Amino acid sequence: MKNREKYLLALLLLLTGIFLIGKIAFIIYNQDIQTVTFGQFLNIALHGLLLDLHTSALLLAIPALCVLFMRRGIRWILVPYFCLMAFVMAATTMADIVMYEFWEFKLCAVHLSYAASPEGTTNSVSIGFLATRVVAVIVFILMASVPAIWLTPKRFNEKQPLIMGLIVLLLAIVPIRVGSCYLRGPLFLSHAATNPTFRFVASFFDEHRYTKVNEDSIKAVTVYKTSNEITDTLLTTQRPNVLFVMMESFGGKFVKELGGIPDVAPNLSRLIPEGIFWDNYYSNSFRTDRGTVCTYSGWISYPSISPMKEAHMHENLSSLPKSFQAAGYQTGYMYGGAMTNMGKYQYLADMGFEALMDDSYFSTEELNSSWGANDGTSAMKMYRTIAEIDTTARWMMVWQTLSSHEPWNVPYHRLEDKKLNAFAYTDQCLGDLVDSLKTLPVWKNLLVIIIPDHGFLYEQTYDTSEFFHSPMLWIGGAVKEARHISILMNQSDIAATLLAQMGLPHDDYRWSRNVLAPDYKPFVYCNYPAGLFYKDEGGETMYDLTARKVIPIGEKVDSTRLKKALSILHTSYSQISTH
Repeated sequence: MKNREKYLLALLLLLTGIFLIGKIAFIIYNQDIQTVTFGQFLNIALHGLLLDLHTSALLLAIPALCVLFMRRGIRWILVPYFCLMAFVMAATTMADIVMYEFWEFKLCAVHLSYAASPEGTTNSVSIGFLATRVVAVIVFILMASVPAIWLTPKRFNEKQPLIMGLIVLLLAIVPIRVGSCYLRGPLFLSHAATNPTFRFVASFFDEHRYTKVNEDSIKAVTVYKTSNEITDTLLTTQRPNVLFVMMESFGGKFVKELGGIPDVAPNLSRLIPEGIFWDNYYSNSFRTDRGTVCTYSGWISYPSISPMKEAHMHENLSSLPKSFQAAGYQTGYMYGGAMTNMGKYQYLADMGFEALMDDSYFSTEELNSSWGANDGTSAMKMYRTIAEIDTTARWMMVWQTLSSHEPWNVPYHRLEDKKLNAFAYTDQCLGDLVDSLKTLPVWKNLLVIIIPDHGFLYEQTYDTSEFFHSPMLWIGGAVKEARHISILMNQSDIAATLLAQMGLPHDDYRWSRNVLAPDYKPFVYCNYPAGLFYKDEGGETMYDLTARKVIPIGEKVDSTRLKKALSILHTSYSQISTH
């Protein structure tokens, strides 16, 4: 096509059309999450058009400059460029489509940190699943690159106007935010409208926005300071042995007592009347690596950073194992799978866990699931390990489950729904472990703290508090009396609250609060890569970091809660460089 104006127009329409095809594929592939009507699709296409044009123009800036200033030799430059461009478009579009099924937020820089630990992917899905997606990427690359290359001539006619080139460059420099794509209604519609390539590239600049600190941000950290005094004594002793049970993805959705689906966790329901049930407890984040740091370091969560993976942060993180060791405790951590994902082994070792028991601790026959040893096997191993400890020793241990995770294959068949059945299996293993521990002499002086690492997106989305609302149960012979506690608290508050009950200092836990202190001000702050959640006694606010709008769109903004949430966000990022 030797006419420069028609050439650039054809390229602009080609790329915009391919992004539209990507939207259609996104909607069809993820129809189990949200069904979209034809009218809604038209709305999605219309709202996303401007950002699609902007992204297409950005990708065509180099071809436009070539057209403006060159007549010959253009194919030598543009053919390899179009191949690279097509790969970027295909990789971001297809990754966004596929990953949305699991995480339900748009593709962003955060995904790369998990892609660097591929065992998490290969354990969750089959080789066939991955192979078909690779084929789809190749098809997409060909669909974008072949027409663009075919349209590109060896030379252009000399005397032609350059208006289209200027239009493309103008479209490329006009500032457009992702929020322009957002529609009223389910968040899925807004995500379908958002250009995945633009969102992915723009996400690399998110962290810069989060580090803006003002006077309000500096004051935000003061609300995390609480005294070591307690208004209530929960334990019969200040030196119990402590077992943390961290259940994979076991959010409030699966717990009847929190309004969740009945009969998924009957063992947890059976145990709740025997212990201290915290019914207003919220997980900090959305993934295991973040939840682990929040629990055992009493640290805050970040939308775009995983402190577990950032080894340079470890020396400045607080550490429950070290606090326990200073009080004469032995420490250990058992997980039936590999501890290589997201730098987990390095983090646990740096935090001071002395005995790290991963899949190498189990025999080949015991590694009976795609992730390693299933929960039944590792629960039995945990029981035997505790039974063999000297009864005079003081210890703090962690048992982390793994069976309530994709691909949901467990040796248990009570519920028809495969996902719910996997959670029910973990619940059964939990009940068996607690019942077995009750038969040991150690039970009299034992505190078992049962929590999930985070919630799970089962018939829910991030734009409600239900995802973060989670169960926490303290049970064991060291518990003074069974009761419900409705204090609003975060996962990161466990550390300071537990240490205060044990009469141990928690001054170096800057993001953990003793929720039973007389000066405690109740609120929760949670996040995921695309949003913030803040709740206090006056209500709750969900904020979309991508669109920079309150969710749902159109909700009246509570400026006070939003200001507090953003202040905590900015302060948490500003302190990364100083600790």
